[in-house]
Amino acid sequence: MDPLAERYLSHLRVEGGLSVNTVEAYRRDLSKFHSYLHRTGAILLGPPTPEIVTGFLRSLQEARLSRTSSVRCLSAIRGWFRFLTKERMIEESPTIGLAPISRGVRLPKTLAQQEVMALLDLGAVPTPEDLRDRTMVELLYATGLRVSELVMTEVAQMNLDVGYLRVTGKGAKQRLVPMGEAARQLLQQYMEEARPLLLKKRASRYIFVSRRGGPLTRQAFWKLLRCRARRAGITKIISPHMLRHSFATHLLDGGADLRSVQVMLGHANIATTQIYTHIERGRLKRVHDRYFPRVDRRHEGKS
Repeated sequence: MDPLAERYLSHLRVEGGLSVNTVEAYRRDLSKFHSYLHRTGAILLGPPTPEIVTGFLRSLQEARLSRTSSVRCLSAIRGWFRFLTKERMIEESPTIGLAPISRGVRLPKTLAQQEVMALLDLGAVPTPEDLRDRTMVELLYATGLRVSELVMTEVAQMNLDVGYLRVTGKGAKQRLVPMGEAARQLLQQYMEEARPLLLKKRASRYIFVSRRGGPLTRQAFWKLLRCRARRAGITKIISPHMLRHSFATHLLDGGADLRSVQVMLGHANIATTQIYTHIERGRLKRVHDRYFPRVDRRHEGKS
């Protein structure tokens, strides 16, 4: 990677407050762009032009990159050229005036409440790993955390007396998230019974640890979640983010207000949270049919 690009990525991490995962995604996006410049010979033509950037975006489309990934890729390139302009390496960004990529509307994939209950109510196995895994799944659904937030949450960020977590989310922003009584009790049991057995007198600042004493990885959690889903009879492919989506969807379906759900999820913009309101349509239709005064009730009560 170009030393200047490394400076840009370091700037994103330190001054922009982006997470390690986001910075690494930007690194891959910039690598794609630089590979395209070399592959097409555009690197020899001087500073990139809007036509070159458009050609790169077209190549992403031809490679069937998802719309979300393409949007992020363009965002990484825009930021990169803003950085180069600020550093006086180029006079003007070639992305100025470039039409944004439409994200489209993709409804979040969720689990039905019956599926969640089947997942949470799996029979216990008498091992510290099973208690840890049950606690993580229960806590993920009870709080709506991102999987990266779950695995990196520290003991100092947990309050079992009151029942909440202090979570550091995107942009290094912190928020308080309640966990509910069932998750609180299970977490307390894990802390007292399973975690000491996994650590074997070693120290760790992270709540969820492996046998080696380090924090459980995101990949390890994906694997254990899918294993537990199969045991619960869930045939669809499940991901940690589906539990986050389910948390938000089930709260709104139960009558929670959008602003509260936004705060718990850690969304900077309430428009991001509004995608979950798709689930309310059925409930609102039933409310409308029941209470709207001009609904035709002539056939009610007739056999």
